[in-house]
Amino acid sequence: MKTKALSFDDENHKSADQTHQEITRNAILQTAVDVCKSLANHNGNVFNLPDTLTVESVAKACSFSDSVKDFQTSINEINQHNALVDVEYPFIEGYHFNNEEFWAGRDLITAGVSAVKNHSKQQNYQAARAMLGSTLHTLQDFYSHSDWIELGKTEPYTNLIKPDTIINNIADSETCRSCYGDGCSENILEAVITQQKLTSGYFGPSKPEGKCSHGGEADLSSWGEGGINKDAPTSSHGHLHEEAALVATTATRELLDDIRSALGDSDFLRLLGLGKTSALCFVIDTTSSMFDDVAKFRTVTSAIIKSKKGTEIQPLQYILVTFNDPEYGPLTRTTDPKVFQDEINALVPNGGGDDPEMCLSGLQLALTGSPAETEIFVFTDADAKDKQLKNTVQALIETKKSVVTFILTRSTSSPSDMPVYSQQQVSPQLVDIHLYQDLAQASGGYVIEVTNLNQASNIITSSATMVTLFQTVRNPAKYELFPVFVDFSVQNLKIYITGNSIDYTITSPTGVSKNSIILKSSDKSWPVQSFANLDIVQPIELEQAGLWHISINSIQPYTIKVVGQSEIDFLYNFVQLFQGLHSSYATLNGRPIANANISMLLFMVGGVNVKLTKVSVVNASSSNYFPGKIHKMGSGQYLVNFSSIPAGVFTIRVDGVASFLSNVILKFQRESSTRFQTSYVIITAPPSERTEPGKEVTLPFTLATEGSGGRFNIRVSNDHNFDTRFNTSITLESGGSANDTIILTVPTNASFGTEVTVTIQAEAADGSDFNYIELRLAIDAPAKEFIPPMCLIVSTNSDCPSDCRKGSWDLTAEVTGGYGSNIPSVRVLQGNGKLITTSMFNDIGIVTRVVYTSSCCFKELELVAVDEVGNVATCFKSQSLIAASRILSSGMALFLVLPVCLWLNMGDSL
Repeated sequence: MKTKALSFDDENHKSADQTHQEITRNAILQTAVDVCKSLANHNGNVFNLPDTLTVESVAKACSFSDSVKDFQTSINEINQHNALVDVEYPFIEGYHFNNEEFWAGRDLITAGVSAVKNHSKQQNYQAARAMLGSTLHTLQDFYSHSDWIELGKTEPYTNLIKPDTIINNIADSETCRSCYGDGCSENILEAVITQQKLTSGYFGPSKPEGKCSHGGEADLSSWGEGGINKDAPTSSHGHLHEEAALVATTATRELLDDIRSALGDSDFLRLLGLGKTSALCFVIDTTSSMFDDVAKFRTVTSAIIKSKKGTEIQPLQYILVTFNDPEYGPLTRTTDPKVFQDEINALVPNGGGDDPEMCLSGLQLALTGSPAETEIFVFTDADAKDKQLKNTVQALIETKKSVVTFILTRSTSSPSDMPVYSQQQVSPQLVDIHLYQDLAQASGGYVIEVTNLNQASNIITSSATMVTLFQTVRNPAKYELFPVFVDFSVQNLKIYITGNSIDYTITSPTGVSKNSIILKSSDKSWPVQSFANLDIVQPIELEQAGLWHISINSIQPYTIKVVGQSEIDFLYNFVQLFQGLHSSYATLNGRPIANANISMLLFMVGGVNVKLTKVSVVNASSSNYFPGKIHKMGSGQYLVNFSSIPAGVFTIRVDGVASFLSNVILKFQRESSTRFQTSYVIITAPPSERTEPGKEVTLPFTLATEGSGGRFNIRVSNDHNFDTRFNTSITLESGGSANDTIILTVPTNASFGTEVTVTIQAEAADGSDFNYIELRLAIDAPAKEFIPPMCLIVSTNSDCPSDCRKGSWDLTAEVTGGYGSNIPSVRVLQGNGKLITTSMFNDIGIVTRVVYTSSCCFKELELVAVDEVGNVATCFKSQSLIAASRILSSGMALFLVLPVCLWLNMGDSL
């Protein structure tokens, strides 16, 4: 299949071209609907199937309307790594099932599925989505690049996702005849079709005589022209493109169902970004000077956790990172709010003999260990001792688009209030906040000075689910008037103004004007929260939609940020476009290059009625903007090309229209929270492979400069503190480049399913420029067992009366794992009955006895068993077939009753 990097659809054009991205998106939407319907039925709720499946309609049907952005983000992540396979592995046959490499392709799929399960079980969903995307690419390519469709198959080849099965009937002789022009639709030999031989096209300069070619302009394979790929309607076998895409979609759903069975419905939905997916992340200074603040922190966090518990905004994850001097960490992650509160209650401030602390080390740990776009709150009363990590932290902020807010405490307690051991550590020194301001501004967050930590509660609870309408920074400052457009979808409008002694005036669209002095004194109609360096104004007007004006009269540096609650938002990533066998794209790894063209993949969130009209790069300090050229791609997706991005700091601004009522078109404007920066330094690296505990990994990279030459300092870090060896500097000529390597050692006790993020930075010796690249390394174990669980019927009782409400049926079965391994979970995917499981030992090991009882009104049972290593078996029992099964002897294996039991590991035989 093709990726969708350059497959542009005109707004009124309906293309028959099914890409990897469309196949994946459709399969995810369909599977999500199935899961949500099953959950609704199980809970006795009504599920309303949407007329059209979109991200918004599925999220709403699943009762997760607040998860639309996370759902779309998750699909984007999966699709981006799907597309990346064509960039990183274009000529490795197994990734595309080229050159009859069926075993290699199947091994990649089964290893990928295992990794997705392991990452998900550790709640490392970002790594799981990355692996899922690349695995789906290989799976989908099978149906386009092999002759499966030409053999008349209309269902997926299930053996591809089951490591304990074989790939049958691979062709061992000639498979294709030479063909030219339009005469290639029947170039597969008749004997291959009649004997149901499995083959695929060869791609490259050499090919065994008589074998099929992949086909296409980029295919240099010899021995005749033509090919058998079905990547697009215009491909060699493009007449079968739609059939291949349909089966590939079904196969994608089958793989997703296998993962769902292993994870369970709730965790599977979280993998897709549906449900509670956000994280509450605190980074706190635990040195002695924070003794009083930590005590208040316990109270504040307890109130915040209680206010969110049981609501739609309850986080999925609670993350706590502590830092001291010289220690920092560990990172504590939990889904249980009580466990989180217990960890906070157990904090004991101590140590920290000098003022600066390891603040940035703790923040770095939080950024790498939290999901993308997490709001992170840092609590401290001291400078950062590890200022050399500023670039590392800023790189993580730009990559993750996380928002970091520093809350600087000014404790009013006296030393006599503290334990004796901590009194000597108290220091009256004020914090130099410039470093914190730079990082907060880069993320779209704030530096807030408080004398009472209870004030932080309002800041933390009020920042959820907000979109950014406008933001700017002025340093040096001057008088300026800023227009801000607020659309009708925005609620709970808030204006954040930071700075010292800032004189400002806010004017509403109706002409109501109020200045800072009045707002903070007698006038209470617009509530204001004032801190030492921050005002949060909440204008309350009946008619708030329209053009607002904010005027600032100050000689002190200041920032303005206007936010509100709205369903309309946007997601974006800078991308690199690639031409080759397939046009594809890869998310930009690092900063954009100054004064060079750049592309962006952008998604609008808010429904099918939301349209994009303009995308601009906005200079953060001057508000000058540079518009890009928009290409509509369908499903709310756009490709935006900028001919050049000037040097400096910038944000992304989008303008658009929305029509939620007939004949009513509403304009809107949104801006990115994250500020980005260009660079003249370029770092590139090949993809990093999976590895195992106890291994040394060599990571090659290339450093280049589009600007001045000289010495560049190299810094390498990773989020697990694994040992690394590298050269600390590289010298380049102007416009030059050089290759180098990093050696990373994975400890023998590293956990399976762990993903290591390695950040490589290069900084000019004078500090004027730097860039970075992130490499992700998955730590997986070789699969030790491929035998799925087995079910054995012990007894059935299905005497149901004509009135189903007056009777019940039951099933008793025994489930064992391959080689007698334990079965950690048995659950019902379909069915409304009661399930009871007990474990016992016999001569083959551990046996799980299952007793299922259901009303005769519910006739279906789908029982899923998952063993310790993630192998899945699903026993399907239809009530209409129970009567027939009663003639079986007790102890008859379920898999002998072909209509009764469908094993996921049984695929089509060729």
